[in-house]
Amino acid sequence: MQTGKIIKTITNIFSGADERNWEQVQDTMADEVLLDYSSMNSHPAAITPSSKIIDAWKGFLPGFDKTHHQISGFKVDQQNDIASVHFFGKADHFIDKDSWTAAGTYDVELVKSGDNWKVAKFKFNLLQQSGNIELPQMAAEIASKKNI
Repeated sequence: MQTGKIIKTITNIFSGADERNWEQVQDTMADEVLLDYSSMNSHPAAITPSSKIIDAWKGFLPGFDKTHHQISGFKVDQQNDIASVHFFGKADHFIDKDSWTAAGTYDVELVKSGDNWKVAKFKFNLLQQSGNIELPQMAAEIASKKNI
């Protein structure tokens, strides 16, 4: 089993997002990903090119002064070249002295690609939010102004 490589791929998504290292994030994903944030935003799951996912994150996350993702409790089930991983995640987002936190679980599927693992399915299951729930909208507006 390649549990260490699988978990490292997942942690690289979150550390890359916090560091705004989009190349690192891109390296973790398959060309297309079944993305499901429906528990948080009501949009249905959809197969999405990874480049579009990263473009969306680029147009949103830089609107925060900083973000900090914490992930833990990995349960990995590897069957040959497919790995299913369930874990807990908490994301803190900050603008000035204001914060918004989203916490939940993730269900991620990875496929082996050469010596690497690539995320093919990425589902977030929202458990709770706290803080200023208007911060995401504020961040999107700030990020759009930065991109002008």
